[in-house]
Amino acid sequence: MITLYSAATPNGYKASILLEELGLEFHLKSMDLGANEQKQDWFLTINPNGRIPVIIDHDANDFAVFESGAIMIYLAEKAGQLIPMDAQGKSVMMQWLMFQMGGIGPMQGQAHVFHRYFPEKIPSVIDRYQNETRRLYGVLDRRLRESTYLAGEDYSIADIANWTWVRSHEWAGVPLDGLEALQAWHDTISARPAVQRGLLQPRRMDDSEVVIKAGQKMVQR
Repeated sequence: MITLYSAATPNGYKASILLEELGLEFHLKSMDLGANEQKQDWFLTINPNGRIPVIIDHDANDFAVFESGAIMIYLAEKAGQLIPMDAQGKSVMMQWLMFQMGGIGPMQGQAHVFHRYFPEKIPSVIDRYQNETRRLYGVLDRRLRESTYLAGEDYSIADIANWTWVRSHEWAGVPLDGLEALQAWHDTISARPAVQRGLLQPRRMDDSEVVIKAGQKMVQR
């Protein structure tokens, strides 16, 4: 059994989607980010950085993993799915996973903040982050013109990680116009049943705690 501490964010959805794709049973605990629940002492003992998502693997002596990319690697290796087993294939997958972690996540995250939330509208700053996000989308598009998925012909955790950010492109004010390969990839992944289930977990910050078995109906507690 996995306990997932998460919220309705791109990084949070990485974990819930992956758990659904792998068919692993998990117990979801929705975190109230607005109330800074992730900064409370009990949570900082699990993740000193005070961020979601975090998992605890109760089948491995309550082993805790924080950082969304590390969670994805841990779960994929645990299940032996969605991660290449050969060294070069794994390296290609890791490169595209790190591309999201070090590029799209930070840049689009700042686009979200300055476009939607920052109290002062600073056009030059908004343009800087939106333009860089769009440039990174172009990198993905060029890759997807030559490859079905980011790591090759097989769907992997690199696709999930990048997709959770690309799906929120409108919130960042960044269009996908003219990026036909990226749009097609986005639509293909959007249609996956496990992806659709993963996006429901959590629904909202104030939802009741639920126990979930991947692919099955949610049961409130």
